[in-house]
Amino acid sequence: MHRTTVSLDTFELRDAPLGEDSYDNVVADREAAVWIPAVVPGGVHESLLAAGRIEHPYSGANERRADWVQEREWWYRTRFSHPGPGMARLVFEGLDTVADVWLNGRHLGHHENQFRPAAFDVTDALGEDNTLLVRFLPPLLGRQPVTSAAETIERMLALMNPGEEDGSADTERAEGPGEVSAEDTHWAQTMPVAASLRKAAFSWGWDFGPHVPSIGIWRQVRLEVSQRATLSGHHVALTQLADDHSTARVRVTVETEKPGTELSAHVTLRSPSGREFRAETELRSSPSRSIEVPVDEPELWWTHDLGTPALHQVVIELRDGDEVVDTVTDSVGLRTLELNREPDEEEGGRYFGFVLNGVPLFARGANWLPASAMVGSVDGTTHRDLVLRATEGNLTMLRVWGGGIYEHDSFYRACDELGVLVWQDFMFANVDYPDRDACLRHEVQLEAEYQVRRLRNRACLALWCGNNEALMMRALVWGNLDEGADGTTGWGRRFYTDILPGAVAAHDGLTPYWPGSPYGEENGVLSVIGTDDGDRHTWEVWHGLILPGVSVGPTTFPSIGDARHYRRYADDTAKFVSEFGIHAAPEAATLRRWIPEEDLAVHSPVFDQHNKDHPKNKGDELLAVTTGLPEGLDQYIAFTQAVQAEGMAFGIEHYRRRQPHTAGALMWQYNDVWPGFTWSVVDHDAIPKAAYYTARRASAPVALSFRTTPSGDLELWLANNTLTPARLDVDVEVGAFDGSDRTSRRIIAAAAPGESALVWSKASGEYAADAHHYAWASVPDGTAPSVRKHFAEIKDLRFGPSSLDVTAEPHALRIRATGYAYMVRIEQPVVGMRLSDNAFDLRDGDEVVIRVAGADPSSLKVLAFPLTQPAD
Repeated sequence: MHRTTVSLDTFELRDAPLGEDSYDNVVADREAAVWIPAVVPGGVHESLLAAGRIEHPYSGANERRADWVQEREWWYRTRFSHPGPGMARLVFEGLDTVADVWLNGRHLGHHENQFRPAAFDVTDALGEDNTLLVRFLPPLLGRQPVTSAAETIERMLALMNPGEEDGSADTERAEGPGEVSAEDTHWAQTMPVAASLRKAAFSWGWDFGPHVPSIGIWRQVRLEVSQRATLSGHHVALTQLADDHSTARVRVTVETEKPGTELSAHVTLRSPSGREFRAETELRSSPSRSIEVPVDEPELWWTHDLGTPALHQVVIELRDGDEVVDTVTDSVGLRTLELNREPDEEEGGRYFGFVLNGVPLFARGANWLPASAMVGSVDGTTHRDLVLRATEGNLTMLRVWGGGIYEHDSFYRACDELGVLVWQDFMFANVDYPDRDACLRHEVQLEAEYQVRRLRNRACLALWCGNNEALMMRALVWGNLDEGADGTTGWGRRFYTDILPGAVAAHDGLTPYWPGSPYGEENGVLSVIGTDDGDRHTWEVWHGLILPGVSVGPTTFPSIGDARHYRRYADDTAKFVSEFGIHAAPEAATLRRWIPEEDLAVHSPVFDQHNKDHPKNKGDELLAVTTGLPEGLDQYIAFTQAVQAEGMAFGIEHYRRRQPHTAGALMWQYNDVWPGFTWSVVDHDAIPKAAYYTARRASAPVALSFRTTPSGDLELWLANNTLTPARLDVDVEVGAFDGSDRTSRRIIAAAAPGESALVWSKASGEYAADAHHYAWASVPDGTAPSVRKHFAEIKDLRFGPSSLDVTAEPHALRIRATGYAYMVRIEQPVVGMRLSDNAFDLRDGDEVVIRVAGADPSSLKVLAFPLTQPAD
């Protein structure tokens, strides 16, 4: 082989006051004691933590105590021997963010983009012994605010904060989260400055995470040495698939550096069953050639719910005559993926649905965030476990949100292997970007080309999306998506309509591109955030928004809590919901790992510091009308988790009943960047909240759901998102919580693939729709989860007395209820433990066996819902 790679991962780290150190001082090493081992890949914060120089910024009130880190210079140093003869290239996969690089005293270059590699030809700079130095400056040093960004944010905050909340929602304005907090002011001041720097937007703090801007060498560093021509890229794509899936054609594009006249490319495609398909082509002097590979009876890649996420091994050999001079091996899935944008003849507008191998999907999923604000230290084990939990939760799509990062390879590899689709945002979020700045345009162009080439072979890749909420903000506050009056900076439109789609077309060509999320284009500018086209973020719930011309359903409410209620999802007729969510506290054990016991009081200063939404008591308004206000920490955890759990299940069930008119529902958010109070369904320590389990049941491939019509009729629906017809025996029961009144009947429920069907109904007045009763549907053979419905707010339900009999068994808990038990929760104190189910109701006499992995069942508490029953 004529190409070798040497990993450089042993670095030292030191800091210096801004402008007080110099390259000569660092080389002279006059203060050897100040160097500490550096975590590479990783960052400065991780290195300081390992060296004991800082306390964890996520713990207690430590967040702002780490602010000094971003105000200093940071120097990395490593030494290495000559790697051997040949052309040598030094590659930093990720520098975060404003960096200069020296090798043996030679300044190799300056780099200011977290999202693309820095690569240097160092053939002539290498010696027998080599010293490599990297300096990071404060990321926002010397930058000025982008005028249009500052103006748009100012207008948005004014729109979201119209004045004193008066207890009722106003039809003429957006009822928002309340007064602007100091944290929001900081964000509003920082984001216009950060808009000209290609760094993760959430670095500066967000409504779900801390202000802990990462700095450092966050991805791998390597030396590549080659003596002959090399493979510089490849693209493997299924371009033709027979309707009956009997045959396919696969296009393999091979790209080379230093092409020669005798070069040829030889491709072997090896299926999971061991079949091989081969093809070859001469490259001659061309740097790129494509080869068509016919495949009989292709083993297709499917999402985990529809089949096997089959992966093929592809081996590409670059030969010079008969000699192999370079080889690349990859793992690819063969599938077709399309975005259905056909007119919706029944409801109007246009569909927005994904079609996999010819099968229309309902995307059941969530929004993915970086698993830590310290983005370089998240390892592949963490990624795989989180993606695995997503599949265990019946999720089929994760949206990589545009305010974070293009994820590590280990994340996409896990999605490929486990059968989860990825909606991939480009990294632009919630601010105007100066797209007329030539330097920034150049950076975005290189970034887009790199990321498209990097991810185009991923079977999981379903969509390229231009941004998060940047188009929405322009539409809301300016009423148009025009270029704007500012003739010097622009606001990002050229990125979303030119550079990004151009990179996708040139280097991918098959994956759909969508300008932004949310976005629509059918009926003017308000389609960007409307219901008739494209995708939608449904933030009327939680924020209590009423957006004239956009929001659907009632325009007045008796209280702010009612304006924020999840029942409003029932009015949403979106074609695809790419964000919807409700806040909830993490598990008690997670809070105790990160917040000192003396600070664990609801709305204590440290408690509220871990809640980045505002006002800090926003959720209390929703609790007041659903569960009642909690008394103490345990009730706060139980109440917020219950409301989130009810809301996520309610939303998913509603959107699934609307298929095909609604073709997807992605919860905001799946995971957390730190241990905080957020919209996540899996907390920072990877412990699922109650909503994870209720959403899992609501997202089952075959799922039942109840609905009460506006006229009061009770309906039972069956959603089928499998490849085959569903036909189930279902027991439908309407009963009293105290067991005094219980009637049931057996029905047969049927639904075609991709269909939601009404399978049973009872007219208003024919059943007791009051606080004493419930409806319940179950499938005797377990092919669909049981589902229940209550007819009053949680705080008003008359459950009556109940008790739980809990028996610990090997790897399981047996739980039996006397009386009706609402939202039974098994505590999850052990990081990494698994429960087969949680957060469920039990009727009088019901018994369940819950499998437990990773924890001793006898050590776990089973928590009854701490509800104070109303007086009759």
